[in-house]
Amino acid sequence: MNRPFLLLVLALATGCSGPRPGDPFPVGERPNFVLIIADDLAWDDLGAYGHPTIRTPNIDRLAKEGLRFDRAYVTASSCSPSRASLITGRYPHSTDAEQLHWRLPPGQTTFVELLRKAGYWTAAAGKWHLGDAVKDRFDVVREARPGPGDAASGCADWVATLRARPQGKPFFLWLASLDPHRDYAPGAIPAPHKPEDAVVPPFLPDVPEVRKDLALYYDEIGRLDRFVGDVLTELDRQGVADETLVVFLSDNGRPFPRCKTTLYESGIRTPLLVRWPGRVEAGEVSGSLVSTVDLAPTFLELAHVDVPPSVQGKSLVEVLADPGGKVRDFVFAEKNWHDHEDRARAVRTLKYKYIRNYYPDLARTPPADAVRSPSFQAMRRLRDQKRLEPDQLQCFVAPRPREELYDVEGDPHELQNLAEDSRYGRILNPLRGALDDWEEETKDEPPAVRTPDEFDRETGEPLPNRKRPRPSKR
Repeated sequence: MNRPFLLLVLALATGCSGPRPGDPFPVGERPNFVLIIADDLAWDDLGAYGHPTIRTPNIDRLAKEGLRFDRAYVTASSCSPSRASLITGRYPHSTDAEQLHWRLPPGQTTFVELLRKAGYWTAAAGKWHLGDAVKDRFDVVREARPGPGDAASGCADWVATLRARPQGKPFFLWLASLDPHRDYAPGAIPAPHKPEDAVVPPFLPDVPEVRKDLALYYDEIGRLDRFVGDVLTELDRQGVADETLVVFLSDNGRPFPRCKTTLYESGIRTPLLVRWPGRVEAGEVSGSLVSTVDLAPTFLELAHVDVPPSVQGKSLVEVLADPGGKVRDFVFAEKNWHDHEDRARAVRTLKYKYIRNYYPDLARTPPADAVRSPSFQAMRRLRDQKRLEPDQLQCFVAPRPREELYDVEGDPHELQNLAEDSRYGRILNPLRGALDDWEEETKDEPPAVRTPDEFDRETGEPLPNRKRPRPSKR
C-alpha cells in the first residue's frame, strides 16, 4: 500500500476531517462526478486502446490526462442488466433486473440517492433503460428520445444538463449515449470511416458487408467522441475540471456476432478511463482486474458516504492512488435472457477465463439487432455456401461445450477451448470452485423455467410470444 493512501485510510479510521499534505484524496474534499456511458462500445475500439483507425481524440484525451484500466469488465454483456448492476453496485441477478428490459425494482438501493442525501445534485441525461421506479433517485432525468441529427446520439442534452446544475453544491451526472448502438445509417460524422479502415477480428469473415458494417459502427463512435469533448470543454469553461472525477466506460461489447451478449472479451471487457486532475496521475495504466460493480463503492468512498451492506463491489480508491494496486483476484460476469434464451456464467483471472454454459443445447446466437445486421446475414450466406472458417461458425453451432477455458493472454480472441485438455486441470478446478463460491455467496439461483426466444435466430424477426413473464426462482 502506498503512503498517500495509507494516510487516507488512517485519517478515515481515526475520524480526522482535515486534509493532510500529500494526500491524493484529502478527507475534507468531495469531488464532483461525471459518469459517461457508451452504448455497445468494445474495449479496444478506441485510439487510447490501440485501434489504428478510429478517430477518438477526446476520449483519448481522458486516457492521456488520467488513468486507463486495461482489465476492466462489465457484469453482463447486455444493456439494462449492466446498467442496473452499475447503479446499485450489485451483480445483475442480485438486482432482480437481470434480463433485458426488466426494470430495476423500487426496493433496490442505488449509490445515486446516497450521494443525493449527502448533498449532491444528481442528474441523468441520455439513454435511461432502468425503468420508472428509480427515476426519483435523481434531481433531474432528461431521457433521450431518438430523432434526427444530434438527437440520434442520445447526447444532445449532456451539456445543457451540466449547465443547469445549481451553484455551490457538488454534483453527480449520469451521461448515457445511444452511440454506437444499432441501427446504423450513413451521416453520423462529416468525415466517415471507410471500409478499408475496419479491423476485422478472426471470428468474423473479412468480406465487404462486414467491413461496411464496422465502418458505420466506427462513425457512431466518432460522433460519441465529439460529445465527450463538449463535456470536457464545458467543465473547463465552468472552471471545475480539477474538482471533477470523470469516468468513461461502455455498458457492453460491440453489437456484432460473438461480441455483445457473450462472455468473451469482445462482450464483457470494457474501456474504463478515469480523470481527476491533480488527484489521479496523468497517463497511468493499470493492469489490475476491476469490475463495473466496483464503481458504486468507489464513488461513495470518495464522497465520504458510508457504503451500504447491499453493495457487492469493491472500492477502487486504492487503485486510483496506486495503479499497481490490487482489489480482487477474480472478476465475474453473467449472461441471462437477451432476445433469446440463455444462461451462462464466467470467472476471469489475470490470465485465464472459465465459462460455464447452463444451456449448452443452444447456439451462441447474437442479439436480434445483430442477427438482422449485414454482418450476420453475410455469415449466414457464407455458412450455407460452406465458406466460413471453423472459428466463424460458433454462432451457429449447437450443442456448445458445457465448459470453456481460455488462456486469454495467449489466445486473446478465445478461439482454443482448453477445458477438455487434462494438462489444464490444475487451472480449471480452482476456477470451478471460485465460480461455485461466488454463486453461493451472491445467491445466484437458476430460474424455475426457461424463458423462450422472442426473435427468430436466423432472421432476427420477432416471434409471436413477445411478452415475457418474470419467472420465479427456485
